[in-house]
Amino acid sequence: MSVAAVGSETAFQARSLYRSLLRQSKQFAAYNFREYAKRRAIDAFHEHRAETDPRRVQELIQKGLKDLQVLKRQTIISQFFQLDRLVVEGQKTGKQTGSEGGIVRQKDTG
Repeated sequence: MSVAAVGSETAFQARSLYRSLLRQSKQFAAYNFREYAKRRAIDAFHEHRAETDPRRVQELIQKGLKDLQVLKRQTIISQFFQLDRLVVEGQKTGKQTGSEGGIVRQKDTG
């Protein structure tokens, strides 16, 4: 394989890993975890974007793949603990009742 072919394959792997990390970070149930995972992925890729050593790039991709597996496990666990959405998420929660569509919190008594 030529150097250009190896470089393009590595670039494809890195882009694919980046997209997978961002996509998986959106699966967290809690807003703060979602934003942290997204920010961490973006920061890690920006930190190493100028890396040119092929061996170091492969090490970083392998570390990223391990981090992706951890992220997948954590998102599954986080989905067991659904919390109310935060105000910063921009969506109403609770049961919409009342004359003007306001939200009234109602406890489940079952």
